[in-house]
Amino acid sequence: MLSISFNLQEYLWGMLTGHVELWLLLFPMLVLVELPLLILVMIGIFRWAFNRKDIVLTSYPPVSIIITCYGEGETIGITIDTLAEQLYPGNIEILAVVDGASQNIATYNAAIAGAKRYANLPNRDVRVIPKWQRGGRVSTLNAGLDKSSHDFVFNVDGDTSFDNDMVSNMIYQFQTPEIIASGGALRVRNSTTNLLTRMQSIEYMVAMQAAKTGMANFGVLNNISGAFGAFRKTILKQVGGWDTHTAEDLDLTMRLKQYKRRYPLTRLGFTPHAVGHTDVPHTIKGFMSQRLRWDGDLFFLFMRKHKKGLTPKLMGWGNFVFTLAYSVIQNILLPFLVLGYTIFLSFNFPSTWVVALFILLYTLYFSLELLFFIVYLGLVSEKPMQDIKMTIWLPLYPFYQFFTILLSAFAVLNEIVRRGHEESTMAPWWVLKRGKRF
Repeated sequence: MLSISFNLQEYLWGMLTGHVELWLLLFPMLVLVELPLLILVMIGIFRWAFNRKDIVLTSYPPVSIIITCYGEGETIGITIDTLAEQLYPGNIEILAVVDGASQNIATYNAAIAGAKRYANLPNRDVRVIPKWQRGGRVSTLNAGLDKSSHDFVFNVDGDTSFDNDMVSNMIYQFQTPEIIASGGALRVRNSTTNLLTRMQSIEYMVAMQAAKTGMANFGVLNNISGAFGAFRKTILKQVGGWDTHTAEDLDLTMRLKQYKRRYPLTRLGFTPHAVGHTDVPHTIKGFMSQRLRWDGDLFFLFMRKHKKGLTPKLMGWGNFVFTLAYSVIQNILLPFLVLGYTIFLSFNFPSTWVVALFILLYTLYFSLELLFFIVYLGLVSEKPMQDIKMTIWLPLYPFYQFFTILLSAFAVLNEIVRRGHEESTMAPWWVLKRGKRF
């Protein structure tokens, strides 16, 4: 066994020293893009953990929570329950906005039943707002914004449930006057369904909950999730609320960053312990459909809708460089480089040679991911004893990452060729088609 290991190491060393061009193709992306991001996020997490304090609220301002409802059925009742039963002593206005209520009678009736359950609960105002004609997610959010009564507005998905300290954690973030908006953490509710949901659960932990904690600490938060975010109402209205097309969360985040450039003392925050729980796709078909929309929307937003706004003048140098490197290069260009690199290796080198190289790359990425997961468990996770059980699935995570990268390349290509954002399920076709073409 030792002899085999030694021979493999010797073979790998000879391979890598004999083909320097492969290093030149591979490692600039690793060293110049991926490692700096990992280091920045890790330092940000340590800074957040070092400065973290116990939550002490000095006031309890009223909040409005907009629930986007479409086709959830009885599930909408669970969302209303977890919001109405928050431990927060201040007033919570819960607006269940039912899109296409005439076609979604089950969802509408479940929302009405939820409102009746809490009709007499102090400091809880649950209202159902039916939109009889379906207009899509953006019109649903803006309808809720228009009907909201309070200075702090949360947006949540109708199929998401929440820990009972969510509002307290989120409002604590807004005690800092500079915070104009904040993202909340999402966890996978159906993580134990199968291997695919377990991989997504790990992704939500490390790429969303942990990574956003680190990025927000340096003022370069990449996105406030459309499934769970909080805003100062005056600022949200000032930047125009939610806008049509698709990827409304990233579109809004871009406009908030441009606002931040004009008012440099303001910040976008992230609240890792304000936790929501959502179900993720459990089939390959559902997963691919979701990622086609997510990754295709990235290209649409950055290369079409906001291409004139992607400048240091409008975003500030920090957010511009970060967005260019980790949204444009890493999420749009890198998938094509990985795909091309894989094809190049497969057709130009012996299969044993290619396998050996991928073993080396797997070892490298798995080691980095394991280190990052340990930091997440020790410093970010609010349920480390529960999350540590996912460690046994980590060895499979690099394969999942590779698959999602290849899927990203296909999604971007689909957007370039077919304008895939116009086929989104987030709104009816006539809404998307009538929006301005970029």
